Formats: sequence, structure tokens, C-alpha cells
Amino acid sequence: MKKAVLSLSVALALGSSLSGCVALVAGGVAGTALVASDRRTNGAYVDDKGIELKASSLLDKKYHEAHINITSFNRTVLMTGEVATDADRTGAETVIRSVPAVSRVYNYTVVAQPSTLGQRNNDAWISAKVRSRLTSGQGNYSSSAVKVVTERGIVYLMGLVTPDEGAQVAQIVSQTAGVLKVVTLFEYLNAVPALGVAPQPTDAAQPAVAQPAAVQPAATTQPLQP
Repeated sequence: MKKAVLSLSVALALGSSLSGCVALVAGGVAGTALVASDRRTNGAYVDDKGIELKASSLLDKKYHEAHINITSFNRTVLMTGEVATDADRTGAETVIRSVPAVSRVYNYTVVAQPSTLGQRNNDAWISAKVRSRLTSGQGNYSSSAVKVVTERGIVYLMGLVTPDEGAQVAQIVSQTAGVLKVVTLFEYLNAVPALGVAPQPTDAAQPAVAQPAAVQPAATTQPLQP
């Protein structure tokens, strides 16, 4: 049902203005909801797809030489990848903040050369392993409420979860081979929502980082304030 709503709503919302735009910015990120259904409302689900399309199109026009990946979950945008300068980093974020429906932006882009094809393939492999572990039923959480994004061995987790669910997910991901660092960007819920009931997030929490044992994380640039 969501997919049908998505196709119609995105077409109506974006119209011909996106007919010539690129698809989502390609490369280095393997990010996907673990299953087709999650805790977002249909409206948020549609908005997220529209945000990703619009933001990627705008960035491709202005920063086409950069490698910037856009992931939107519940209208919160995660930016990852590499840019040429600090000015490009802040400028790209300004572009994202101008996109309709965006409520928050986490800018984790870094000033560096674009990642290699080998690095991007490795990121895709890490995301696949993470998703497999999260869907194996190891903990008491809903894997369908979590989105996984990997960039240069760093795993970013987005989703609508309770604090206990978020802690379990972060622990499992941090123990996955190849993961250098885990950054949690969850929206926390007071309780698990009933089927068909829109979730009620608590006050937004600051991003948290879980360090895998005995692994030295790669250097990263701190995100700009959401």
C-alpha cells in the first residue's frame, strides 16, 4: 500500500520539475529500510522520498564534482560523503535546509577526496552484514524501524525506536566485522507504537557514538548542528 501511495504522491508533488534530474546521488552508501514497512506515517514516507530526489538534484547541479549522499528518514536528513572544501560542506547543507519538508539536517560530510569504488563496495558489504544481523532475531527490537547507512566503514543508524531498542541495535552493529564506528541518529519513542498508530517521539536526543572494541575509528569531521 505504501509503495502505491508513494508513486502517486511523489509524482504529484514533484511534477515535471524533476523530470531531468538525476536519481539519488550514487556511491559509497548502502542505506535502506530493513523491510518495506516501518514506523513512519505514509506522509513522512512520501516526504522522505521527495526530499531525497529534490536534494540530490539540487546538489548535482551545484556540487556535481563532490560525492554527497542524502538519506532522509522521518524528514530528518543525513548527509555523508566527501566535498572539496569547508565552504562546500556548509554550502551543501544550506541547500538541503532549503528543501521543503526537511525538519533537521545532520551533516557528516568530510573534506577529502571522493571515496574509491573499492571503499564503496566495502561499505555496501558492511551494510548487508549489518542488516543480516539485525534481522536474525538476536534482540528485542523491531529491525523494520531502523535504516542503515554506511560510509567509509562508519555505520549511521536512523529510525524510530525506544531507548532500549536503540541500545540493543547499536550494540549488535558495533560488534559486526568491518564496522569502524557506529553513529546513532535515532528518534526515540516513549513506547512501541500500536499497529496503525502514529509514533510519538520524545524530545530529540543528540547523536551518540558507539565504539567497537579494539578497533581504531577513522578520522571524521564532527557534524554541523542539526
